[in-house]
Amino acid sequence: MKPLFFLLSLLLTVLMMAGNCFSLHAADPLPLVDASDQTDRQTVIAAGTPKVYQGHPTTLLMPDQKTIFAVWCVNHGGSAGPMARSEDGGKTWQRVDQKLPAGYKTHQNCPSIYRMVDPAGKARLWVFSAAKGTRKGPGMPSIMSEDAGETWKEMPPLGYPCVMTFSSMVQLKDGRYLGLYHRGPDGKDRAPLVVLQTISDDGGFSWSEPRIVAEVEEKNPCEPCVFRSPDGTQLCCLMRENTHKGRSLMMFSNDEGATWTKPVDTPWGLTGDRHKEVFTKEGQLVVCFRDQAPGSSTRGHFVAWVGSYDDIINGRDGKYRIKLLHHHGRTGDCGYPGVEILPDGTIVATTYVKYRDDDAKNSVVSVRFNLNELPPPTDQ
Repeated sequence: MKPLFFLLSLLLTVLMMAGNCFSLHAADPLPLVDASDQTDRQTVIAAGTPKVYQGHPTTLLMPDQKTIFAVWCVNHGGSAGPMARSEDGGKTWQRVDQKLPAGYKTHQNCPSIYRMVDPAGKARLWVFSAAKGTRKGPGMPSIMSEDAGETWKEMPPLGYPCVMTFSSMVQLKDGRYLGLYHRGPDGKDRAPLVVLQTISDDGGFSWSEPRIVAEVEEKNPCEPCVFRSPDGTQLCCLMRENTHKGRSLMMFSNDEGATWTKPVDTPWGLTGDRHKEVFTKEGQLVVCFRDQAPGSSTRGHFVAWVGSYDDIINGRDGKYRIKLLHHHGRTGDCGYPGVEILPDGTIVATTYVKYRDDDAKNSVVSVRFNLNELPPPTDQ
């Protein structure tokens, strides 16, 4: 009997060890809706190929609430040049590269598109990039349109060294625009990273001297996402933390960006890279990003966090998360999004991702979803 008892004990020990080995993720603190296999929600705007990498898109929803522009770069942090336009809320897209000035292809790294209105009421579209010519070239070149994207012209660089141009902007109550971006020493992409802000009072032509608003010892805040609270009284800024040793960061301003609180950790479920938010009519807050939450079952994939603004300011986990796209490439190379919400509540989230498990490189892909149409979340 002793040998049999020994064998049974050994087998039980092996099974327990195997169980521990296969439990790669503890239960996520938040329930999850997995919509990543619902291909009917997905539209490929620009397909990657074995030789061509499409990456780092941003989007802009126009005032007609159906026209969306998307811009991105070719290769990881590479040259700008592509632009697409949708006239049906992101269902279909057409390339409009031919409308852009030739010099735009020399603009480097993560172009970002914005619409700004000057003090006289004139609206313009702007696409800012990180540098001109090379990554070490003059900082923040741009192209600008005065006719809703029908024609474009190249504008002089602002001259601000940066890793990436404005990751986000918000219009202040006095009509000026506050832009946030990050940089390392001498503008290089290395630690320590800091977040800076600058303000334009003429609709994007000129900007104030940048000043550091987030600098955290032994952490690297970057890719700031600034937005206004539902009651309009507060600005919130979510930031990627580039050591990836903990959670993302957040800070708040109660005086239109004149001062900011000390950055603190976000809730677990908001830990990730390149946040972009929208509010639903019901007041729910949806934030899309590349998941980097410690121990997350969807780490490295494109997700949306669903909660409320109160959840953020009170450090609560939120309601649930949605896995929007599965990334088939190396961890940390997807998920920079543009996120827009249409009048019917449809959210259009556009990102870059290795879309298929094949030899093609990353593609720019758009996902359409409505919170009221998704299945209920499940515990992980």
